[in-house]
Amino acid sequence: MWIAKAEQCRRIDQKASADYEIPAKSLMERAGQAVFEAVKEFVETGSRVAIFCGKGNNGGDGFVVARIARDHGYLVECIVAACEDELKGLAAEEKRTAKEQGVCMTFADSDRWAKKLDCVAHRDLLVDALLGTGAKSEVQGPVREAIQAINRSGVPVISIDIPSGIECDTGQELGESVWACRTVTMGQPKPCFFQGIGLEHSGYWSVAEIGYPEELLNEPTEARLIEAEWVGCMLPERMRGSHKRENGSLLIVAGSRTMPGAATLVARAAVRSGAGLVTVASVPSVCDIVAHHLPEVLLMPLPETDGVVAPEAAEMILDKQSAYTAAAFGPGMTHEEPVQKFLAEVWQGWEKPCVIDADALNCVALGVHLPRASCVMTPHAGEMSRLLKLSTAEIQADRFQTIEQAARRFGQTVLLKGPFTVVGEADQPILVNTTGNPGMATGGMGDTLTGIIATLLSEDIPAYCAAACGVHWHGLAGDLCACEIGTIGYTAVDVANSLPSARVRILTSCESKPPC
Repeated sequence: MWIAKAEQCRRIDQKASADYEIPAKSLMERAGQAVFEAVKEFVETGSRVAIFCGKGNNGGDGFVVARIARDHGYLVECIVAACEDELKGLAAEEKRTAKEQGVCMTFADSDRWAKKLDCVAHRDLLVDALLGTGAKSEVQGPVREAIQAINRSGVPVISIDIPSGIECDTGQELGESVWACRTVTMGQPKPCFFQGIGLEHSGYWSVAEIGYPEELLNEPTEARLIEAEWVGCMLPERMRGSHKRENGSLLIVAGSRTMPGAATLVARAAVRSGAGLVTVASVPSVCDIVAHHLPEVLLMPLPETDGVVAPEAAEMILDKQSAYTAAAFGPGMTHEEPVQKFLAEVWQGWEKPCVIDADALNCVALGVHLPRASCVMTPHAGEMSRLLKLSTAEIQADRFQTIEQAARRFGQTVLLKGPFTVVGEADQPILVNTTGNPGMATGGMGDTLTGIIATLLSEDIPAYCAAACGVHWHGLAGDLCACEIGTIGYTAVDVANSLPSARVRILTSCESKPPC
């Protein structure tokens, strides 16, 4: 599913009307019906619902919701953040229809306006239909007052298309914005659901099908969602007669005396992801711990300097390079000077696909050159901040622009971790992940992701696809843990152990789909 910016939304509306002769009124009616279905999920018939309407088409959707809800026995009123004569086009038409059918309305120039705003806390549900995807300037006047009243009410809110006061393309706040529990968007997801304040203020969002032609919805944009069916088609099958070395031979270079767990987590995820052979190369104390927890894993003890990998270990790695089909570098290694020298020497001669994570990314930020081989870089916001010399606030403010900048700068596949992880590569659409949950915001989760992506690379999956498939698979394993263990308190080990079950879920989702 493609993600639509404001201009794309406008173009789809125009083409639906001009090229496919679909009346805008019909689309508005279906949008209102879709939002009403969400209303029914929140409150029962007879509940008190206040619908905040603006003067544009978003307000028109709100008037449709009001009319439908009243017809179904809800106690409905519209609070309109404009004077009545300011409404034009479809918004004015739907306002007249709703009014004729008995929907009570209060307009911004009414003597009762301020009192109505003060009383919305006594409603059971609020519907936000103030501003749509076209809003660009800072909110003010009655719209601002309405948003403030909505947010201080403490009443659950459903937003139509996007939360009012959020800029569609960036997710930034236009002075004030509605904090919604639920957003029902039309046709396609919007960028604001994945970045900026919009990420939080959109709440749980869903896409309503309101009759746009598939041809319009399938027009490529700069970003799209990662979908389970596509991931299922990309995951490698295992032949009956295959040998372990034919299912990927992965080298994991990770860990240090003070951070031994990272190597174990990466290796566990690789084993659970189905890597044919996994080898951990690290200082002897880390190898001992890995051997205790994972007897399936091969070991390559490396010389050390003060508890970290020594520069002379580079020759050992390069001498054995031909035995591996991919590698993972970085978790738990530290970015001390011996590690920087080690990585600089190894990467000069490294030719296999690899994941660059954690301390290896910090070494890149300090000036160590990446391998010439195909890489997947997996920074979180803090690591990306160091790589691009930007603040974390700048990184999070526009994650789409950040991932494009990083992909161009480093010439590799880049994955920016976080809620709705994004994957980028030069000249490719940004891929946005929708699996995962807040319970995954805990130590070690990034190490498990590294193990999954590195395993896919070892099985000859291209870097861009491996990153996208890996993050979807990883998030789904986290979702299974949240359902089976609890929303908070499960561990990275739990996620790694859930990977086989998550894989079954992914493959099941594409069984009835045609080959990709």
